[in-house]
Amino acid sequence: MVFPPLPAILASRDLRPADLEKSPSEAWLRIYAWMQLARLGDNRILDLFRQGLIKGTVTGGQGSEGLVVPLALLADKAIDVVSFSHRGFGGHLVWSDHLCDHLNQYFANAGSPTHGREGNIHHGDPANRSLPMISHLGAMLSNVAGATDSQRRFGRPAVGFTFFGDGASSTGDIHESLNLASLLSLPVIFVVENNGYAYSTPVSEQFTAGTELWRRAAGYGMEGFALDTTDVEACTRALAATIAKVRATSRPVLIEAQTVRLRGHAAYDTCDYMLPGEAEGYAARDPLPAFRARLAAAGHGSQLAAIDTEIAAFVEACIKVSLATPKITPDGMEAGLFAPASAPLPWKPTAAPAATLNLAQAINAGLRKILAERPESILLGQDIGTYGGAFKVTDGLLKEFGRPRVFNTPLAESACTGYAIGLAVSGHRPIEEFQFADFSTEAVTQIALNAATFHFRSGAACPLVLRLPCGGGLTFGSFHSQELESFFLSMPGLKALYPSTPQDAFDALLAAYEDNNPVLLFEHKALYRRGRSPVAWNPAYREVWTPRQLRTGTFATFVTYGEMVHLAEEACDYLAAEYDTTFDLFDLRALSPLKLDTIEASLARTGRLVVLHEGRRTHGFGAELVARLTEKHFTALKAAPLRLGSLDLPVPFAPELEQAYRPTKDKIIEQLTAWLG
Repeated sequence: MVFPPLPAILASRDLRPADLEKSPSEAWLRIYAWMQLARLGDNRILDLFRQGLIKGTVTGGQGSEGLVVPLALLADKAIDVVSFSHRGFGGHLVWSDHLCDHLNQYFANAGSPTHGREGNIHHGDPANRSLPMISHLGAMLSNVAGATDSQRRFGRPAVGFTFFGDGASSTGDIHESLNLASLLSLPVIFVVENNGYAYSTPVSEQFTAGTELWRRAAGYGMEGFALDTTDVEACTRALAATIAKVRATSRPVLIEAQTVRLRGHAAYDTCDYMLPGEAEGYAARDPLPAFRARLAAAGHGSQLAAIDTEIAAFVEACIKVSLATPKITPDGMEAGLFAPASAPLPWKPTAAPAATLNLAQAINAGLRKILAERPESILLGQDIGTYGGAFKVTDGLLKEFGRPRVFNTPLAESACTGYAIGLAVSGHRPIEEFQFADFSTEAVTQIALNAATFHFRSGAACPLVLRLPCGGGLTFGSFHSQELESFFLSMPGLKALYPSTPQDAFDALLAAYEDNNPVLLFEHKALYRRGRSPVAWNPAYREVWTPRQLRTGTFATFVTYGEMVHLAEEACDYLAAEYDTTFDLFDLRALSPLKLDTIEASLARTGRLVVLHEGRRTHGFGAELVARLTEKHFTALKAAPLRLGSLDLPVPFAPELEQAYRPTKDKIIEQLTAWLG
């Protein structure tokens, strides 16, 4: 549909500090016009919600316009990075798109920029470096840090802007992100919007060490200050000076933006927790009417009246267009989960540096190849630099490629993963090593709720490899031995590879790296140095996304992956020799997406199914395999499927206990022979 033309006063979305001196009247009127558009838009969105025309709920930025509008106008929208909070409607309007686009997002209709897949104010514009927020507001800071660093690495003097409230300032992600930005000297302006309440909890019940949140900046070695956003002129000048300083120094700054709470947390918030007279006090400090009054007193009354009339008509015309836009349909929704397949990268057909390698060396060779041939690649993780990682998988890479490409991160798994997400959605392809897969649980929000959903929510690719040293058998106990594939893959949007051989590990790393989605690369620790085998350049490296058949037989179809592949091979060989019973044995290799065609054909022929995995049996990945395979071939089954896994316990420490906990060759053979009978 045709959108109404923008009012002339809204033709410019930019403001330069010099404009405040050369043509101040024009600059202040431009700021006012965008603030008025934001206020009228927010108010009408609330009306439409109350009429039942907008679903879910709506939040409002009433009272925050004096902060977000000047900041958005002052930002360089060709290079800068931002993530607005749920009070940032005015910032979204300035940053990109037409009011109709934003209204269509609220109506979740066929014109919605996210195809109705994302909540109203959560949407962003990743193509223009406006990152879509998630409700876990603290998690967004590190995304902006990563995207801003990506811009700087490409030689662009970008500044990042990220917003969070006084409530979110209590989350660990805030600490991790501020520390990371200071450590890496990233030019990010952190804005904490303090309106005195986290939903209904006043600041007096949130903090005991004082409520001057800007003073926390000193603990991170960065500048901090408070900003009264009800004085639009002073706020604009302070923001202009800060943006210029951060752009020049590449040092982060923390701003405590003191705002007024004209609206509750969301449309359903009754605000009955506020003290008597408090709401009236906030209303008296509303920045918009005060700003308008000062402009009128300066002789701009007629211009303001014209602006008000024109913008009001524009808002109503846009609402009319959006209301007439057709409803959304679910067509293509499932196909939108993953980013489209990428073309193979132009890898050089060179062999690995040695004739035979163990699995750790094969991954090292793959990382070396990626860093040498792909300038957009970045390797990060704890202790991966000089030390070479907990398992020496990154040994020598720092010395060869330098600290900007290979660097240690602080112990901050959530922020570092969020930082990697920011890099990934901005043109880089990071590879993050977790010291142990177990520690990735510290980053579940970033992995499963942010990276995994990024393409579905926003249409933007998030090419990110997460390396997860996993598995037991080495007496490391409960916090260093987990198998987490079932846990993570219950959340949509993640791909996963789990190699069992050095060649597959080398191929899997290349295949994961060039994929346009977040890929979990599970690396069983017991396989790192379990023997050597030839590793060479394999033009068919992408075949690692499909199962590989290791044995051919007639009795049953046997499916496994990871270290269990080797135990399964030994068990199959034993049963073939001792019982004359043979299996079609498959190494699954790729856990997501599952490609089961060859396995299904085998099951249709054998009529029997065995699945083996190291993870716990209950809710283990084998349950998904059994369900998918048997629901299509139930009538062909000659026996109930057999699931083999670990006991439903935390991973025990003592060798004797761990041996009893997890599958072993002898236990597999024992369970198989019992099943045979």
